[in-house]
Amino acid sequence: MNWQIEKGTLEELISIEEQIPEFTASKSKETVLSRIQGATFLLLVAKLDGKPIAYKLGYELSNEQFYSWLGAVVPAYRGSGIAQSLLDAQEQWCASRGYSCISVKSMNKFKSMLMMLIKNNYQIVECRPLSDGSDSKIRFLKRLN
Repeated sequence: MNWQIEKGTLEELISIEEQIPEFTASKSKETVLSRIQGATFLLLVAKLDGKPIAYKLGYELSNEQFYSWLGAVVPAYRGSGIAQSLLDAQEQWCASRGYSCISVKSMNKFKSMLMMLIKNNYQIVECRPLSDGSDSKIRFLKRLN
């Protein structure tokens, strides 16, 4: 499989979101815009034959810290290294702009994401159970320098 990673659009992000069965509700364009508006952000999209199949979106929290907020790979394309390629591209972009760390949150139920973060030297810095006890939110941090 030969995909390309490039800067993407919100429309591409939404089209990918709508194909992710684990998401109970797709993010709306308005929700995403409200979070990134006015911030330095990076939206990477992986495409296969011009078709968006995965994305990774993050934004600046401070001059030193970048927050990797959202990401997804369409189920038919999982397991082929796309998520790792997006993570690598985001880390390179952040390092080239002088960020000293990247933070990310995930849920315990997303085992593949947790394993990828740990494999890539992201450190668990906080684990908080959801109020209903159904899962835990885990915060990771990776130092870039």
